[in-house]
Amino acid sequence: MHISALTTDFYELTMMQGYFSNNLNPQVVFDMFYRTNPFEGGYTIFAGLNELIDKLESFSFSKEDLEYLKGLNQFTDDFLEYLAGYHFAGEIYAIEEGSVVFPGEPLVRVHTTLIEAQLIEGLLLNNLNFQSLIATKASRMALAANRGLLMEFGLRRAQGEDGALSASRASFIGGSVVTSNTLAGKTYGIPVSGTMAHSWIMAYGSELESFRSFARLYPDNAVLLIDTYDTLGSGIDNAIIVGLEQKKLGKKIGVRIDSGDLSYLPRVIRKKLDDAGLTDASICVSNDLTEEIVQTLIHDEVPIDSWGIGTHLVTGGAQSSLNGVYKLAAKEGKDGTIIPTMKISNSFEKTTNPGIKQVWRFFDKDGGALADLITLDSEQVVTGKNYTFYHPFAEADFFEMHKENFATCVPLLIKRMENGKRIGEKPPLTEIRENAQKGLDSFHKSYLRQINPHIYKVSLSSRLKKLKMDLLVAQRRKAKEEEAMANQ
Repeated sequence: MHISALTTDFYELTMMQGYFSNNLNPQVVFDMFYRTNPFEGGYTIFAGLNELIDKLESFSFSKEDLEYLKGLNQFTDDFLEYLAGYHFAGEIYAIEEGSVVFPGEPLVRVHTTLIEAQLIEGLLLNNLNFQSLIATKASRMALAANRGLLMEFGLRRAQGEDGALSASRASFIGGSVVTSNTLAGKTYGIPVSGTMAHSWIMAYGSELESFRSFARLYPDNAVLLIDTYDTLGSGIDNAIIVGLEQKKLGKKIGVRIDSGDLSYLPRVIRKKLDDAGLTDASICVSNDLTEEIVQTLIHDEVPIDSWGIGTHLVTGGAQSSLNGVYKLAAKEGKDGTIIPTMKISNSFEKTTNPGIKQVWRFFDKDGGALADLITLDSEQVVTGKNYTFYHPFAEADFFEMHKENFATCVPLLIKRMENGKRIGEKPPLTEIRENAQKGLDSFHKSYLRQINPHIYKVSLSSRLKKLKMDLLVAQRRKAKEEEAMANQ
């Protein structure tokens, strides 16, 4: 499968040509991280990595791509010739897909040349930002439903075929059980499911006839949409008639409600079904559900068996994107040494962390996550040593506070690609999903709650903090010297 390398911003190509013309193409290290958790939540589910690796392996310029660029009259023949032979040949270090992650942590570390690093930025951010956003939304939905049966019903509202596939994949990682998108089922092996639209009922001479026809065709999946005309009148009454007919055949039905008061209607419908002897009939609700609505209905013990989640899941709802960014962290100097770099901003949150870094997660003796520590990659972090955690809001001797519980720590950034090729086997989607569920289970519920979640501690090591402050001081000194020279 060829992935066009034109999947990049145009300015990346113009910068690349500038580097190429000026023979400026050192080895560099870029970090991908994000600044704030989406949905005002306490965490993010990292998704999209393995699809990114697949795409990087086949990321290149076709003959048609090069002809298009040539026709723009902005690129030289020697640069286009360079692009003709391009394939990604760098290294990727990344946190395992499906992991629970937090703001400021490098999720992906790219080691390659400057030109290559610029070219892949758009592909990397598009895949990781979108899928991480949707996986996080699905996770919040699943947690709100106490990990009940969450069905993704809204792929037709995603943007384009690829967006629909990516949304379905990410939703499954985050916690949805089935997808409504048939191609996603084929591509990823996700269970597929669907009931009917209101047009099915309206196409028949009567609602009862439409229900009977559907149950006859799909006796093992007869979920009947009962709100086309009158939910508590003809809808549930006709569903009960069909349900009793199916019961005689050893089958059971379900009903779906797609409108109305989702707190009141399921209670009345449950009683009607039970009174008719259909105690095993299931109730599914849909209709623009959010995690807040789901959580409220669960809290109020509304008798709902499954949740059809659509628009607010596959589009991210009120959150349009994850604010993931891609920044230069280190570059090769003229003497071949690696020089830490950082973006300095008047906004504290936009000043990046310099150098080649690693992320360590610390656990208590019960396997519960305590905190994450961002270090320089050269630092040796071992179990039992006392580390000072430098947090943006407070400094504390973290291990003095938690020494009774501290048990172990693990590095999160692992090499996933070498010389442009995947290392090891691609994990199945079910394994990535399980990783997400296990990861969530290792965090205290206070970090996962929907409203005012507890802030998980992500800190800098002493050495990384010192490097950052030294670079800040050096940059300020340099700026003052330049200002003084300009005023002479």
